[in-house]
Amino acid sequence: MNNEHFLHHPYRSKRTSVMGRNGMVATTQPLAAEAGLQILKNGGNAVDAAIATAAALTMLEPTSNGIGGDAFALVWVKGELHGLNSSGRSPKGISIDAVKELGHDKMPKYGWTPVTVPGAPRAWAELSKRFGKLPLTEVLKQAIDYAENGYPVSPTVAQLWNRAFNNFKEVLKGDEFAGWFETFAPEGKVPQAGEIWRSPGHASTLRSIAESNGESFYRGELAEKITAHAEQYNGFLTNEDLAAYQPEWVQPIKVNYRGYDVWEIPPNGQGIVALLALNVLKGYEFPEMESVDRYHKQIEAMKLAFVDAKKYVTDIDKMTVNIEGLLSDTYADERRALISDVALTPEPGIPPGGGTVYLATADGEGNMVSFIQSNYMGFGSGIVVPGTGIGLQNRGHDFSLDPTHENKLEGGKRTYHTIIPGFLTKNGEAVGPFGVMGGYMQPQGHAQVIMNTVDFHLNPQAALDTPRWQWIEGKKIRVEPEFPSSIAQALVRKGHQIEVAVDGISFGRGQIIWRDLESGVLFGGTEPRADGAVAAW
Repeated sequence: MNNEHFLHHPYRSKRTSVMGRNGMVATTQPLAAEAGLQILKNGGNAVDAAIATAAALTMLEPTSNGIGGDAFALVWVKGELHGLNSSGRSPKGISIDAVKELGHDKMPKYGWTPVTVPGAPRAWAELSKRFGKLPLTEVLKQAIDYAENGYPVSPTVAQLWNRAFNNFKEVLKGDEFAGWFETFAPEGKVPQAGEIWRSPGHASTLRSIAESNGESFYRGELAEKITAHAEQYNGFLTNEDLAAYQPEWVQPIKVNYRGYDVWEIPPNGQGIVALLALNVLKGYEFPEMESVDRYHKQIEAMKLAFVDAKKYVTDIDKMTVNIEGLLSDTYADERRALISDVALTPEPGIPPGGGTVYLATADGEGNMVSFIQSNYMGFGSGIVVPGTGIGLQNRGHDFSLDPTHENKLEGGKRTYHTIIPGFLTKNGEAVGPFGVMGGYMQPQGHAQVIMNTVDFHLNPQAALDTPRWQWIEGKKIRVEPEFPSSIAQALVRKGHQIEVAVDGISFGRGQIIWRDLESGVLFGGTEPRADGAVAAW
């Protein structure tokens, strides 16, 4: 059995998939991919390579992730898929009333208030402990070197860095934000493409994490620095919040789409959005790729999936509906029946009871990892703990201050989370990891990439290169500049409000690694909308 029908089909892609046999790393930054590949060559496995790449990305792509962010992983080891939810909880002492007393009528984007416990360092340590072969001190060595000695900033990162700087100059006014400007805009400017950037504080922090297997971040010197800064600026995060944090191993969720099992992490992540949409779409046949009917039904299914998720998805322990009901064929049939020949304004159903970086790795032993980590909205909260390089996430921004909302703010709770790793299997065998990062674009990218692969037989690179669409709200759809104009015009006639974007940055940045089930050859694709690279041997 193999995947010949989609490993080689190019469609209109200008690039071909990268191939290898002994190992592969696909991510948005070439130096990070090489850091992961070097770990494979040094005797590490796909898990070690994922950690090395992730740690390097906190330095090489700080515009999208950092040491103070969250992470999720899907790990294929010895014929079994494991899920790791390493998203952090809100501080125990936070509440709706406490936030409103600070003068907010909704959760702010910046500052200490939206900061939740970072999960990424604990994810690295937990993955290394359970599945890794090499010590963290070796796995993080290249990331530390980049932080200590510097590296040339890549073009897309430089563009996003400059955009964030121009925004932060206007919105980050308090003394608590001084650490961000000192770290990421020294001397009042940000690095341009090709300029060397280094961060000694970042190097020191990574070294401390490596030597303590992550403990210093949650119960040691780094924890003390984080919470001292929080206390100085009236943040809610405490030593107790950090010390209590543990990631959670979870059972991944799936739907079967035309003979392939598509896997995601269960809520609080939004991977269920992609599964809800695919569960509806599997009830149709799409004989032609470039047809308005295909795009129309994709968009309508995604709209229905999103409104359900925004109503029901939160910390899984707090959800009032069960996952099985949401992903049941019965519920998919009900939602599919709402799709007609014209664009709808979506409403949630009643199911039966019952800025991010992404990377994919594979090794010659059959292990594969789908890994994602993020600070959210680029640099996150704008808070950087002075002298450490630790930029803290602002995931708490997604909490609602409406006490009747499913995702209402509570102490010690995980919020609705945008970052999602994906994985594909067939008949119990691993095909491979995939992901498309980028806020609420992520499940939309997952569904589009899977359909490109399964329905239209595109190879990994072609599946990523194909122009994308993005549902924004109501009937508003944004499409890439390369999106077929004839299809866009036909969608307008069906009632969709089409807006053509000026660039592809907001349409996600994806990576794919598929393994041929007979030969074991790895086929990798990387994102054309970023500085992506696939490193293989």
